[in-house]
Amino acid sequence: MPGLSELEKIIGYEFRDKELLKTALIHSSYASEKGLGYSRNNERLEFIGDAYVDAVVGTRLFEIMGDAHEGSLSRYRADVVCEAALANAASDISLGDFLYLGNGEDANGGRKKASILSDAFEALMGAIMLDGGYDECSRIILCILGNKIEQAASGSLNRDFKTRLQERVQEKDKSAKIEYRLSGESGPDHNKTFETELIINGKMCGKGKGSSKARAEQAAAEDALSKGAY
Repeated sequence: MPGLSELEKIIGYEFRDKELLKTALIHSSYASEKGLGYSRNNERLEFIGDAYVDAVVGTRLFEIMGDAHEGSLSRYRADVVCEAALANAASDISLGDFLYLGNGEDANGGRKKASILSDAFEALMGAIMLDGGYDECSRIILCILGNKIEQAASGSLNRDFKTRLQERVQEKDKSAKIEYRLSGESGPDHNKTFETELIINGKMCGKGKGSSKARAEQAAAEDALSKGAY
């Protein structure tokens, strides 16, 4: 694994308390495997980070959308702070490379799982808040998520790939038949991976995997959109 100082350079913040940074990167699977106490995994920091990410993103949207109603602000904030969007932000800073994962989770592709990445992103922001205060935390969040906030405010950040796909398909064929078929599942009951195929008018147009059937369907829709199937 790369050194933690490399992550500090990427995010533009140097921790005074390096243990806070390390804790933010420790997944529960690693803590359990190593016999560490609950306080040594990143779930408590995730709780803190979740609140501050919401607050910073919400405040910025409030500032740049002066005439927006509360409902609109809530929807736009949800676009920025949803699991998929935060996982993408985590990927932008290569956060998966720095995570401490249990051997099984690592072998199962945990460094690329949206749920793990988004939780770790929130934990990292929580650690920055505790280490450097709200202003520093806000600065880092806006540095990483600023473009996504601007896109959300303009209505161009839509992470609901199923809705986007449906709208695009129906623009061409209002009678088109769109189906999501479960093609497989693997893993233990507490940590399953689902595989889904997207079928449009009898033709397979996309495939996706996810930790739930809903996420697998979103991934299949994203796959179809990314390939220009529609």
